[in-house]
Amino acid sequence: MAGNIKILTKDNFKEETKKGVTLVDFHADWCGPCRMLAPVLEKVSKDLTGSSIGKLDIDEAQEIAAQFEVTSVPTLILFKDGKEVGRLVGLRDADSIKEFVSSASVSK
Repeated sequence: MAGNIKILTKDNFKEETKKGVTLVDFHADWCGPCRMLAPVLEKVSKDLTGSSIGKLDIDEAQEIAAQFEVTSVPTLILFKDGKEVGRLVGLRDADSIKEFVSSASVSK
């Protein structure tokens, strides 16, 4: 994955989300809206400062998806210092994702 988006796995998820603000895209390869969201997240990653974006394949990390009760994809969960502070479900545009990240990271 190009840009500033990290690939998250069950092995690095906890480490990558434990400090700062991280937006995690819970996705699946077979999911059409997930594929449509990928270029949107690339665009958002170039504009975000002070936070990071990660992608987690729910088929590869089923335990983590279950832990956070992800029942549909794409699901975007915003973490601050390892704790969930917000969630979006479904396809969104770049502006709404940027607004979500900035408002949730400031308010929590």
